[in-house]
Amino acid sequence: MKITPLEIPAIHLIELEKRLDKRGFFARVSCKGELAEAGLSGDWLQVNNSLTAQAGVVRGLHFQRPPHAEVKMVRCIRGAIFDVAVDLRDGSPTFGQWIGRTLTAESREMLYIPEGFGHGFQSLEPDSEIIYFNTANYFPDLEGGVRHDDPEIGIEWPLPISFASERDNALPTLRNLDPIKLA
Repeated sequence: MKITPLEIPAIHLIELEKRLDKRGFFARVSCKGELAEAGLSGDWLQVNNSLTAQAGVVRGLHFQRPPHAEVKMVRCIRGAIFDVAVDLRDGSPTFGQWIGRTLTAESREMLYIPEGFGHGFQSLEPDSEIIYFNTANYFPDLEGGVRHDDPEIGIEWPLPISFASERDNALPTLRNLDPIKLA
């Protein structure tokens, strides 16, 4: 695995190192030891699968609060998505800033998103499918989010938004959000 910190240093791009032969290739998707060497968690408690049928759909921006705040590692396994992480950590020098990366099935790149970040994505192709690894189980009472179209955050979605759920459209703006307090 090749692990590269991005513009917000807590977020990392993870690239698979493929070992090719006549059969195809082999690559590790996650390695607890390699992640630990980079100062990252690899203690996955859940692996989720999501399919988005239409291009332009936005899901998110979601997070969980402590004590069940979660690290996510996201990989597109079919189609393409624009994956976004927004810093929502109380007192962070990059609070409210976002990073977006196009993840495709072909690139096999992954985005590593630490605790304290809102996560969302836009499907760039029909039937885009992702898997994402989580370090915490889902607790509805600790779930939170921030609006995907908040002008204060200013996410530049690559496509016009074709659909967002009522729940996601009802999320608060950054200005009305209680920042995530991590230990």
